[in-house]
Amino acid sequence: MKKNFLIILAFFITFANINQNIFADNFNYNVTGAGDAKENIQPFKNDNKVLFIVDFSNSMNEKIGNQTKLQMAISTIENLLPQIPKGTQIGLRIYGHRAGFTYVDGCTATKLMVPLGHNNTENIKNALYTSPAKGWTPITYSLKQAVNKDFAGISGTKRIILLTDGGENCDESPCTYAISLMREREDIQIDVIALDIYDAEANKQLRCTAITTSGKFYTANTQQELKQSLSESLNIDKDVKGTIKIK
Repeated sequence: MKKNFLIILAFFITFANINQNIFADNFNYNVTGAGDAKENIQPFKNDNKVLFIVDFSNSMNEKIGNQTKLQMAISTIENLLPQIPKGTQIGLRIYGHRAGFTYVDGCTATKLMVPLGHNNTENIKNALYTSPAKGWTPITYSLKQAVNKDFAGISGTKRIILLTDGGENCDESPCTYAISLMREREDIQIDVIALDIYDAEANKQLRCTAITTSGKFYTANTQQELKQSLSESLNIDKDVKGTIKIK
């Protein structure tokens, strides 16, 4: 009896180790420059739905070169919007656009600026210039609002492109949320563009958020890299190439 028990125990320990290794392999890589390898980019189909979630937190006022991160993000998105394939429904949500005097205020500072729809290029361009960067970084709350409200009643596969210069700072985990989300539905994909982020834990959380949802994770430290990352995510630039470094 004791021998049988030990055999069963050994089996479960081995099984757990195998699964742990598999999970680790899924996240044990780092994407640099433009992002994932081009062959992993899924081509756009007719009537795609893409919601941009853009960071308007206070740190977006920091400069890279002679412009702020927010200026870089806005100008890059503005230039690429007209190139998005026709038939794509696009929308815009932002977060961190208002300073919170309390934890609750700061961690619920997110707003749908432009609902998903066709021919939204000019609407999104205009909306990008209407708010300052001044608040916190409620990434998880913003994702929840997007999934539960912005996508409500919208069928088919929906993609989020999250552009952020920092990790979650509202005591939530976008990675944990992404994992729980995928247990319930498979119609949402999150691409993440990490702009000028050197914090290892923040990058780990953001990478997990993307990979868990079958999305892509990109790092961008210059405007050219940001352009390449957005272009690949939107399947615009056919010549963009990225590099995957295995640790």
